[in-house]
Amino acid sequence: MSDGQRNKITVDIYGQQYVIVGDESSNHIRLVAEMVDEKMREISFKNPSLSTTKLAVLTAVNTIHDYVKLKEDLEQLQNDIKQLKE
Repeated sequence: MSDGQRNKITVDIYGQQYVIVGDESSNHIRLVAEMVDEKMREISFKNPSLSTTKLAVLTAVNTIHDYVKLKEDLEQLQNDIKQLKE
């Protein structure tokens, strides 16, 4: 949001309610929460004996792994574009 307004949204993640405050749109915040919930449920389905804490850590590790891979892919694409321009 460009006008500095912060959104305060209550979301449900893995059966718990969280209040999230952010500069992004309500839709963006809800999408992020839904994606976290989905990833937690996916990991929990494969490992039903995990505690919520371990589940949250594994979700964070998986999410950061995906982020790092995407960042590496973006950097490679940027390098490829730079080389094509030269």
